[in-house]
Amino acid sequence: MRRRIRFLTYNVHSCFGTDRKLDPARIAAVINECRADIIALQEVDVGRARSGGIDQAHMIAAHLQMEAQFHPALHLKDEKYGDALLTALPMRLVKAAALPSVGEARGALWVEVDLAEVKLQIVVTHLGLRGAERVRQVTTLLGPGWLGGIDQRETPVVLAGDLNATARSAAYGLVARQLRDAQLQTDAKPRPTFPSRLPLLRIDHIFVGAEIEVRHCGVHNTASARVASDHLPLVAELEIGVSEQVNDDTGSGD
Repeated sequence: MRRRIRFLTYNVHSCFGTDRKLDPARIAAVINECRADIIALQEVDVGRARSGGIDQAHMIAAHLQMEAQFHPALHLKDEKYGDALLTALPMRLVKAAALPSVGEARGALWVEVDLAEVKLQIVVTHLGLRGAERVRQVTTLLGPGWLGGIDQRETPVVLAGDLNATARSAAYGLVARQLRDAQLQTDAKPRPTFPSRLPLLRIDHIFVGAEIEVRHCGVHNTASARVASDHLPLVAELEIGVSEQVNDDTGSGD
């Protein structure tokens, strides 16, 4: 038995477009074009003066008729900046914490999404700009406090976000030893996501565990997406294995 969902990851650049306009509704419209069931966002502002003090995570979620979980990697007084996960499906926050960082603070968000037949474990993150820093951050995420504590042979897992890491980087290599790059699981050629106006770098990623098949994965490169943020969204259609459980009480006659 399989369950199919559409998953999207998107660095929204605090909802500032390449035209320098602040427009969360435009970001929501781009996401809506992708018809995603679960959305991982990075560079989300909550209560920041530079973006009008609004809660971007919940504003975008409201536009999409979804709920949001948000984790501030950066928290200065009432101003927050970090990662979010949006969905209309039942979800539960498992963990939200800082990652070892040099310079700008980084963090990760772990959310369990209930697909009725199975619980999908999703980790959303935005890694640092320095190679050694990214290696430490990935090592943490793959360790026992995060994905290393999950039996990935039985539990479907997704790690997604702006990893600031190309396929040749050490951080990417560490993740690829345990999880599969969604863009490499189909016959389509992998496409870059950054910068949005002329994409050259493939640094936004969706990685999946053994219980997930990738039916499609592509970059949403439209005129509106090229303006809404400095990154393009990455969208994957995932088919998730569901273990059929036998009910011991069935047929008991009582």
